[in-house]
Amino acid sequence: QVQLVESGGGLVQAGGSLRLSCAASGIIFSPNTVGWYRQAPGKQRELVARLSSSGTTDYADSVKGRFTISRDNAKNTVYLQINALKPEDTALYYCNAVGLGLRGVYSWGQGTQVTVSS
Repeated sequence: QVQLVESGGGLVQAGGSLRLSCAASGIIFSPNTVGWYRQAPGKQRELVARLSSSGTTDYADSVKGRFTISRDNAKNTVYLQINALKPEDTALYYCNAVGLGLRGVYSWGQGTQVTVSS
């Protein structure tokens, strides 16, 4: 059974930083493209960062230059470094393997809440 556990969120002021972590069990992240998604209240879940098995990264325009996705294959963990946080970054953040149509492959974890105050 696949389990994704996100952590590291919190309440921060605009301009601050956070490092999110996602630990996986039941799957091995390294052969997959992995991604971080977020869902703000009243909005659809969106993919904001992805990392291929070869190390290629891709970011949504709204987060380019501020978000950095990385992975530690030995720990089977994916990270998202978020800098220069903005109030519009407030959302529930999730990780997943990225499948067809940029949709998550596995059942979603509980997510980690990021709240940015202005």
